[in-house]
Amino acid sequence: MPAPAKKAAPPVVKKRSPGRPKGAAPVSRDHLLDAALACFVRRGIAATSLRDVAGEAKVTPALLHYYFGDKAALVEALVAERMLPALQGVRARVFAAGEDIAATVAGFVCGVTEVMQRNPWWPQLWVREVLCEGGALRDLLVMRVAPDLARTIVARFAAAQARGELNPGLDPRLLMTSLVGLTLFPAAGAPIWRSLFAADDLDLDDVRSHAIALLDRGLELKS
Repeated sequence: MPAPAKKAAPPVVKKRSPGRPKGAAPVSRDHLLDAALACFVRRGIAATSLRDVAGEAKVTPALLHYYFGDKAALVEALVAERMLPALQGVRARVFAAGEDIAATVAGFVCGVTEVMQRNPWWPQLWVREVLCEGGALRDLLVMRVAPDLARTIVARFAAAQARGELNPGLDPRLLMTSLVGLTLFPAAGAPIWRSLFAADDLDLDDVRSHAIALLDRGLELKS
């Protein structure tokens, strides 16, 4: 009787050795974050895969894994290295204003417009991922930004109202949302209103001046 045939050995799967993928062209971490931002603004964070980001950056997915591990770590890196540092200027301006309401308003408005001028991706990403229901960065606002910045501003508005320095018909909490509405929303909706009103001559400096003028009059600030 012939001997039974030997079973073929299973194929050997080579594991990728740790470290940067061999043959990968030099690429910076900033370049990968820029690519991630472009994809997130265009498609949204939930709809973007690491492969999408790799395609945008013109690198292999393995290189993204080398730098960030997975998509969650990439998003966290984006928050830590791009979004939170961008907010530091706003925070610094607001906290430097002290109890001066006019300076607080100007500090927030000027700080936010400066952030948007330096980071054109900011308005669209903020509206899509923070303000919209289900946004991937909603916790960023609720847990890491709002607790000190927004509540500090609201407390100043309430204190000024108690001193008779602020329009009594205003709700300090809604006034905080008005600050956001007069800065982020006009920037995010710029393509619409510029087309609607043939207003290509208006830029973020005009948005800032308009917001401050409108708020100063509505707040009925006393000298």
